[in-house]
Amino acid sequence: MTSFSVFLPSGFGGELSGLEPADAFRQIVEVAQAADQLGFHAVYVPDHLHPIPPSQAPVFEAWTLLTAVAAATERVRIGPLVTSNSYRNPALQAKIASTVDVVSNGRVIFGIGAGWYEPDYLGYGYEFGTAGDRLRRLDEAVQLVRRFWAEESVDFEGKYYRASGGLNQPKGIQQPHIPILVAGAGEQKTLRTVARWADASNIIDSPAILRHKYDVLRKHCADAGRPYDDIWRTATTSYILGDSDAAARERVPAGAEFAFPGDLASYGLIGTESTIRDRIAAYEDAGVQELVVGFENSLSVDGLRQFAELFL
Repeated sequence: MTSFSVFLPSGFGGELSGLEPADAFRQIVEVAQAADQLGFHAVYVPDHLHPIPPSQAPVFEAWTLLTAVAAATERVRIGPLVTSNSYRNPALQAKIASTVDVVSNGRVIFGIGAGWYEPDYLGYGYEFGTAGDRLRRLDEAVQLVRRFWAEESVDFEGKYYRASGGLNQPKGIQQPHIPILVAGAGEQKTLRTVARWADASNIIDSPAILRHKYDVLRKHCADAGRPYDDIWRTATTSYILGDSDAAARERVPAGAEFAFPGDLASYGLIGTESTIRDRIAAYEDAGVQELVVGFENSLSVDGLRQFAELFL
């Protein structure tokens, strides 16, 4: 049985344009509270510093927003999807996540990725580098974060990061540690990092491609000497319910291919109720255990209620 989670707005997609920031924040919290009450598994926020494309539209900082959501909810799990390793020193990031885990009474899912949105880097003065550099940094960072959650005092000397006598108390509430979710589908580096250090994976793609990626992940798990089923497998999708498949497809926003590879309308939760049930089954058959759903109107609770009535 697939679990369903909600992809919360933070402003990255420009969805807060024209809104007063305080009103936008209130609406985000209301959506998170609805997800909490309706029985969704988790709520996730993106971690970006500029909207896409860059503009003066509001964008909330991810971990600050997550802390507020943690205080305003009771049951639903929370996390970034995903925090960019490039924006915060990983030792400090471990401390931040530990604190939010306490605030949430043990509900954090620590999503992390290599980072990819160049305007964030340029605008805030971070080194963008190559994709390979960012992926190698990610692998090292996840190791360091795990150690800050497991060891009393951390001594670490890597190529990119170091710590000498690093202390982290409290370490959070969850045992043995906050679960780590690594996002990305790269077969040589990212999925190997998942197999070696992570507890969960998130990939955005069609069920057919996901099936292949999971075969690759299975091989990396075997090489790392750990069971494949140790990895909680999540995927991100989009939900548009229509009176007909054609009507729903017409509402797929322009530019969706920027986030969703290929033809989103052909595999996302887009169409009639019957079509969406078939699409959910396809994700399940591919091996997905949790679907993170982006809603057509991300600031409205109506879509969440509709989805919960039909599919939860």
